[in-house]
Amino acid sequence: MTNQLALPLGWPAAPGNDAFLVTPSNARAAQLLEHWATWPVMTAVITGPRKSGRSLLARIFAAKSHGQIIDDAETVPEAQIFHAWNQAQAEHRPLVVVADALPPAWAVKLPDLRSRLAASPHAAIGAPDDELIAVLLDHLFQRRGLDARPDLVTWLSTRIERSHIAVQRVVDALDQEVLESRKRLSIPLARTVLTAAGIVTQPQPLLPMTDP
Repeated sequence: MTNQLALPLGWPAAPGNDAFLVTPSNARAAQLLEHWATWPVMTAVITGPRKSGRSLLARIFAAKSHGQIIDDAETVPEAQIFHAWNQAQAEHRPLVVVADALPPAWAVKLPDLRSRLAASPHAAIGAPDDELIAVLLDHLFQRRGLDARPDLVTWLSTRIERSHIAVQRVVDALDQEVLESRKRLSIPLARTVLTAAGIVTQPQPLLPMTDP
């Protein structure tokens, strides 16, 4: 069942901030940050695809734990990450490192940093599951003030790529169309707009059953 991550610290970080929506595809990352007091070291690594909510999750956590984050870690000088890791241990202040992937996919050159990252607990946010696809669509439509009926959300959920970026592209495209055309959101409108944009595909048909 989808829910807002429930922490003793209280989430989201501040009024008006997005909630982090938890489903099986990201539950392990949410649980890792929820139980930060049990980390073997005061640094954890969260990896996952762009637009997956990984940065939001880290920001909410840091705001409530008074910890620190290093986002898009692949773009940050390795020496800076190394010193931040050591400082987190010395101050007993949690640090969350956000990256696309762990080494060796992330080409870390400093041996001491590689060893520290290897010693840090890690959780990966996976591709969104069916539950999260539907919840994200509904959530983003509501944020844009778009009246998306449940049948439209269901229709979209079975036809778009299973990625966080695809969900964003769908909402952006339909928001733009409604703004320009003044038409009401509907399945026929979504089919026309998103097929033309190459965003939706037809669901795979079920194979007919045959007698053994």
